[in-house]
Amino acid sequence: MAAAAVPLWALRRLCRVLLFLSQFYILSGGGSLNLEQSQPLAQSIKDPGPTRTFTVVPRAAESTDIPPYVMKCPSNGLCSKLPADCVECKTNFSCVYGKPVTFDCTVKPSVTCVDQDFKSQRNFIINMTCRFCWQLPETDYECSNSTSCMTVSCPRQRYMANCTVRDHVHCLGNRTFPKMLYCNWTGGYKWSTALALSITLGGFGADRFYLGQWREGLGKLFSFGGLGIWTLIDVLLIGVGYVGPADGSLYI
Repeated sequence: MAAAAVPLWALRRLCRVLLFLSQFYILSGGGSLNLEQSQPLAQSIKDPGPTRTFTVVPRAAESTDIPPYVMKCPSNGLCSKLPADCVECKTNFSCVYGKPVTFDCTVKPSVTCVDQDFKSQRNFIINMTCRFCWQLPETDYECSNSTSCMTVSCPRQRYMANCTVRDHVHCLGNRTFPKMLYCNWTGGYKWSTALALSITLGGFGADRFYLGQWREGLGKLFSFGGLGIWTLIDVLLIGVGYVGPADGSLYI
């Protein structure tokens, strides 16, 4: 039994020595070869790398952009019939007012037009009357309307309107200008309806209620048309147009 125990004990000592040597070998760097080879791979997967900053530089407007005035310019039309926003003319402000004049004009970029022979051209002559835009007749421009002034008043009220010349009209100076105009708007009240109500139901104030004058309407209602006198007076006043809608608008 003693002879058999000695080899077993020696075998245990040998195993411990081998285990110690293997651990020492690993710690000394001999067994870290696979770990070192695997670390760069793991790092390449987890590490996103250095952060890069990109600066976006806005590009200049491309030459293919269409100017907004092109929408008003008919393609391949007569150059002399183009709207004023489509051409550039060398005007002369020393011309005589009301006299016919001719000016040299050039079409703007991106605009195409033709002459009488349907040939493309860029330069042409335009005929017009020597006058500023604010001197044009009322049919040649459009103005803004005002609904805050009284159309039925003495004297007649005016308001400041912003007017714009129509596209096909050529003139000198600014194509948008201010102008004092008489109040001329309607709220939808009919003169014939107001007169009919005044004749038939004027004693009950129906005409005044229709025109939006409810205070006068209540006065006529409770006084039975001022015993008929107020009713006759309103018939005359509405008939001549002196009494109008309460909002100051005109009859239609």
